[in-house]
Amino acid sequence: MAAAAAQNAPDMAMSHEPKVATPLFEVDEKKALDAQRSTSSISHDQPPVEFEADMIGEEPTEEDLRTLRRVSGKIPWVAYTIAFVELCERFGYYGCQVLYTNFIQHPLPAGQPTGRDPREDGQPGALDMGQRASFGIGTFNSFWAYSTPILGAIIADEYLGRFNTIFISIAAAIVGHIFLIVSALPSVLASGKAIAPFMLGVITLGFGTGAFKANISPLIAEQYKQTKLRVVIDEKTGERVISDPSITLSRIFLYFYMMINIGSLTGQISMVFVEKYIGFWCSFLLPTILFCCCPIVLWFCRHKYHKSPPTGSVLIRAIKLWSLAQKGKWSVNPVQTRKNFKNDRFWEDVKPSHLGANKPAWMKFDDAWVDQVARGLRACSCFTWIPLYWLCYNQMNNNLTSQAATMTRNGVPNDVITNLNPISLVIFIPLVDNFLYPGLRKAGIRFTPIKRITAGFFLASMAMVGASVIQHYIYATGKCGKYMNSCKEGDTKIAAPINVWVQAVPYVLVGFSEIFASITGLEYAFTKAPKNMRSLVTSYWHFMSAFSNAIGQALVSLSEDPLLVWNYAVVAILASIGGVLFWFHQRDSDAKEDAMNMLPDSNYVGRDKHEGVADETDASHRA
Repeated sequence: MAAAAAQNAPDMAMSHEPKVATPLFEVDEKKALDAQRSTSSISHDQPPVEFEADMIGEEPTEEDLRTLRRVSGKIPWVAYTIAFVELCERFGYYGCQVLYTNFIQHPLPAGQPTGRDPREDGQPGALDMGQRASFGIGTFNSFWAYSTPILGAIIADEYLGRFNTIFISIAAAIVGHIFLIVSALPSVLASGKAIAPFMLGVITLGFGTGAFKANISPLIAEQYKQTKLRVVIDEKTGERVISDPSITLSRIFLYFYMMINIGSLTGQISMVFVEKYIGFWCSFLLPTILFCCCPIVLWFCRHKYHKSPPTGSVLIRAIKLWSLAQKGKWSVNPVQTRKNFKNDRFWEDVKPSHLGANKPAWMKFDDAWVDQVARGLRACSCFTWIPLYWLCYNQMNNNLTSQAATMTRNGVPNDVITNLNPISLVIFIPLVDNFLYPGLRKAGIRFTPIKRITAGFFLASMAMVGASVIQHYIYATGKCGKYMNSCKEGDTKIAAPINVWVQAVPYVLVGFSEIFASITGLEYAFTKAPKNMRSLVTSYWHFMSAFSNAIGQALVSLSEDPLLVWNYAVVAILASIGGVLFWFHQRDSDAKEDAMNMLPDSNYVGRDKHEGVADETDASHRA
């Protein structure tokens, strides 16, 4: 497509005349196009960075935007190597995490020092701390793993760069894996002190996982160089089409997420059987071995990647900018304060071109960066409601696994059922990419990120309604009524006469919701953040999951018999309310989607020691 487009495109000369960037909150597509065709006012004598991909084809006119079909660009091959690294990391993390519930909740089976229980309806276990402890530690693990991305993002964006930070996170994760292996050794289990190395492993692995997550998705996305809408010629049909980078990035994140779920699926399925038939020590060891492929692949491909350099104290300057914008905007009347904050002049008044000689000494950026910070904060405000979505997702990590243990399994381990979720994702992602999204575009329906995330809320809510109904029938048909988790005859656990595979309903619905909410959230964080703050905004997206786990701690009292029906019902209601509030709060952003994507690029790199520094790959593409 690129070759054909180059032959049909006129020579494009990018204008370098200074121009004040259009305010974000009053921008329309025509203004955005005008701004895109010229560079924003420049604070430093730096030439703007332009990628070859952005110089292929023509810039779309307003008529083009209304009438031309939008298509995806080509995904670069190096992105697939990063996706493979993510697969290995997810195999390592989820291959261990899936074992936590049984390891913590259930006792060592009689005569089995490794915690295995190969009987048909046997239940592997180790620490015998009960479901509430299992839920609490599992929730802490999720909270910690999704809090640490902020640390990883700051280290990457300000000090070491994404690529180097990923290697540090891998080293920390390997140490965490080793602690988990030690905690599961038969001699350690027999000593009664396994909880200490286990918790050290959870904490260390959580830090490594968080720092890794903050940087791996921006790294894969920035391998695709085109950043602006371009009119090109479709090689197959010969028609003029718009090459839309947002569609390409959406596809990159779809398949990135599919690799996540292939890794988690294979890790979870294989390790629960290793846990059952060999023991916990082996099921913690094997994910560690595969995880060690991550640094090997990254090292051998290191010269092929586009790597953004660290940019210094960008976060501090963004905070100063936001603080400056708030001056004079506060009022004793909260309604008036809200109006002031949403006024078009909120950001316009603090642009360097507006302040002129009165701008503070720390303001070493251009107008375009102000618009990008505003857009990034708008994305962060979008993520405010996401914790209510993650409440539904988090039920899979503990309560739904425990629910499976109370149902008729016919020899299937209770923690293997959770793999219905990644199985559904692996199946649905190619269908969505090849049929649903193209079909909607062909029908003229713009299924924008905000609409997708809203749909994800309601699908997740429906999943929890299904889980609540299943739990009701477990109580209604089980021999022990509302106390099925402790229902035993002697040493034999009694299950409700309901086949465990009915859990396909909540697991598949949550999986489908992830395509619309979770994948789109990663895409939205990357595309709306300033280029030198992408890891930070992505980490904020992940932190919302941690915040959800903090909220989930308030539901711990509901996560035990006889209140589990209410547990799922409350989560379903909260997700529905979250979906409604999310849409009404973000519908203005939805209307400005194209305009925000077409904001001009900033020339601002970072603090003085990094001013003008750009990646070697970027340098070769300077105008």
